Amino acid sequence: MRLGLIFLILTRSDIGFAGSIHDDEKGKNMKIRILGAIALMLAPLVVAAEEGKLSIELNKFEPGESNGCRAYFLFRNRTENSFEDFEMSLAILDNDGVIDRLLSIDASPLPVQRTVLKLFEIPEVNCADISEVLLHDLPACKSQNAEPMDCFPLLTLGSKTTANLAQ
Repeated sequence: MRLGLIFLILTRSDIGFAGSIHDDEKGKNMKIRILGAIALMLAPLVVAAEEGKLSIELNKFEPGESNGCRAYFLFRNRTENSFEDFEMSLAILDNDGVIDRLLSIDASPLPVQRTVLKLFEIPEVNCADISEVLLHDLPACKSQNAEPMDCFPLLTLGSKTTANLAQ
């Protein structure tokens, strides 16, 4: 409610800080302070949204061994679980959206409340020829001292490469 009221005040065209040049400067400063306060109020909401999630980011591609592509993945484990088994089955799609190959990669272990970097080789595929990496299955997802579980609800995916990471 408070945020909506602040937004209304900032967007109403009939409320202004018109007058002298000095008054305009005061108005700009006031708006900047209000927007800064809004950003500070929203920051905990962004952090809370990431809590309890396991984010997987396809961070970087670079040429790999045997005319392949090396993929850098960042795993941000914001769950309450340390994963002793975490295996992903990936489909690599070419620029036409056709599945080029399937890969199974073991990303474990994934410690609780940690960010882990993992590198994987995609053999005989040029990085520029990859349009999408599809996470189509999690054959193994088991937290420490527990039964295997369905980890798909815990995941958030992202990519900083030209290829999309999707499920």
